[in-house]
Amino acid sequence: MLIEPTCYTRKCKHYLGVKWFGEEESTEDNYCSAFPDGIPQEIAYGKNKHLVKCCGQGNGIVYERY
Repeated sequence: MLIEPTCYTRKCKHYLGVKWFGEEESTEDNYCSAFPDGIPQEIAYGKNKHLVKCCGQGNGIVYERY
């Protein structure tokens, strides 16, 4: 089980939850509209608040409080 990411605790309206990519617990990851394949660690658990588009991000979605 993952600890709650900061995007969840900050109530980002784009946060969608946890995806399981296989049978093992280690294959779960947080995802959102901005990062459908998994939120980068520096955003999910680090100091990056994702207020601007990140390098390599395929869309322009950023943090928005709901």
